[in-house]
Amino acid sequence: MEPRVPTELSGCAEKLIRGRHATRAFRPEPVPADTMRAIFSLAGAAPSNSNTQPWQVEVVSGAARERLALALQTAHAERRTSMDLPYSEDMYAQVHRARRAAFGAELYGALNIAPDDHAARAAYDAESLRFYGAPHAAFLFVDGAGAARSAADVGAYMQTLLLAMTAYGVDSCPQGLLSFYADTVRHELGVTGGKLLVGISFGYADESAPVNRVTTGRAALDVTTAFHA
Repeated sequence: MEPRVPTELSGCAEKLIRGRHATRAFRPEPVPADTMRAIFSLAGAAPSNSNTQPWQVEVVSGAARERLALALQTAHAERRTSMDLPYSEDMYAQVHRARRAAFGAELYGALNIAPDDHAARAAYDAESLRFYGAPHAAFLFVDGAGAARSAADVGAYMQTLLLAMTAYGVDSCPQGLLSFYADTVRHELGVTGGKLLVGISFGYADESAPVNRVTTGRAALDVTTAFHA
């Protein structure tokens, strides 16, 4: 069989995938309601095991966003963490820690926060609970018992959602920290089931913010992928 030659369509797909990046400073103007509905409808095309679609998505805007941001910052200040899915620094191998450290140095450098300025870093974390100024945030829950395989399906949904946002010209940032306050999110939004996997802030990037010019590298293909024949 002749090898497939990249087409214009595949070039568009590569541009879309490589063009997606995390935004950490947003303009205040909201995403139009019809655009949001189109994005989340498209994200629903994500694959899942036996088509179970084990995701429940809660989107906040306007007054609900303001109330939740305040509640999250209060929980953070009072150290009332409540994670549905386990998290530990020990889950990272040394190579992962090295990548995190390299990214952190670039991020905090763009923010003019010194490596040993722990107070400034803590203040930035607290402020990030206001969704980096984004007018919207989406919270992705793993429906049902929240087993690992279902969480993987919600991960596939998340990537599809992020790419759908990019396709519609909407910027985004998945925020693991938002999932550290699952009980707060549930209480404020009236959610009764599922396990919170991640929160995603979204809107339109503030292109003038230096933090939005931070770039991240990727490991070489041969480092992460083995081809067996």
